[in-house]
Amino acid sequence: MDANGIRVVAHLDMDAFYASVELLRYPDLRGEPVVIGGSREATPRERIDPATGAMQRTYMRLAQYVGRGVITTATYPARELGLHSAMGLMKAARLAPDAILLPVDFEQYRAMSRRFKAAIREIAPLVEDRGIDEVYIDLTPIVAARIDDAQDAWWCAREVAQQIRAAVRAATGLTCSVGLARNKLVAKIASELDKPDGLTLVTPDDVEDRLWPLPVRRLNGVGPKADARLAALGIRTIGDAARADEALRATLATTLGARFASWLRAAAHGRDDRPVVTASEPKSISRETTFDRDLHAVRDRSSLTPIFTGLCERLADDLQRKGYRGRTIGIKLRFEDFRTVTRDRTIEEAIDDARRIRGVAAGCLKLVDLSRRIRLLGVRVSGLERRAR
Repeated sequence: MDANGIRVVAHLDMDAFYASVELLRYPDLRGEPVVIGGSREATPRERIDPATGAMQRTYMRLAQYVGRGVITTATYPARELGLHSAMGLMKAARLAPDAILLPVDFEQYRAMSRRFKAAIREIAPLVEDRGIDEVYIDLTPIVAARIDDAQDAWWCAREVAQQIRAAVRAATGLTCSVGLARNKLVAKIASELDKPDGLTLVTPDDVEDRLWPLPVRRLNGVGPKADARLAALGIRTIGDAARADEALRATLATTLGARFASWLRAAAHGRDDRPVVTASEPKSISRETTFDRDLHAVRDRSSLTPIFTGLCERLADDLQRKGYRGRTIGIKLRFEDFRTVTRDRTIEEAIDDARRIRGVAAGCLKLVDLSRRIRLLGVRVSGLERRAR
């Protein structure tokens, strides 16, 4: 907050990011129900029409899918059919058999992520990276420098946000939604209110009208379990939490803990003093994949070996690109019964080389009983340190 009491935080969230990136590649799918989450088998088949010379594509439909994969994201027309991220593809196929299925392409998504974040930083350098498709932006110094009166802060903030949205679209061809508020908590909720391609401002005076009618689950910090326990106490909306009387607040403190109860009251009133963190060091970097079918370590070794090697290679590439090495290498396995095990080993010298990472990770695998079939495989490097330049 500056000397005049101005604080403006933006939350920028790309709209259906993975799906939108794919629609740039396949513009003929615009307006169609499309889900992202298939394997390479879902790659569209392309051919040149010998008569016209035009490119023709054949897309895989959900009805053709067999496996245990899940939806990573879906276009808005697909969401209108009830399809959403984390839904099993087989269940999605029953709901919308004619929806189109595309494979994930994380390399392309990461490249587009770097592009839109670079465009933002050209205008507003105080950016907190929150993942591949969203950021918080502290607009306070920019707004404060452009205005003479604190009362002009919000219209100026909207102007800056419009510039950022235009820069993101020019750099990527994609749309984003932006929420503006005094803090991160409210800005994140605001960015979700008018998707897609929205710009929403929620000032402290707007909290009661805009936030209180929303489900309390919309507060970033209220998970499914807390939501169920709050509902049992009659708290279903943010407004219910804000209006809780002294007796109910005491029950909340007893049921969910004094710290959570205090946070909930503040959050329901739109209060949040967390800073926009522009630099942080990761604790670990990992790669993992869930198989379309359970694989056995011996009988499916020919399939598992290249997958394992590929994970190590991509992990090494991530480390090198981000400028890190690590001393602790670990593996993660989830078996057919959903039991998850991890093993790791710490070595003397920090490494970022795929071959050496694979060697240590392979040693970790030997510490696990591999008699059951495997559902998920992951490799992780922690104990990170910056690579010398």
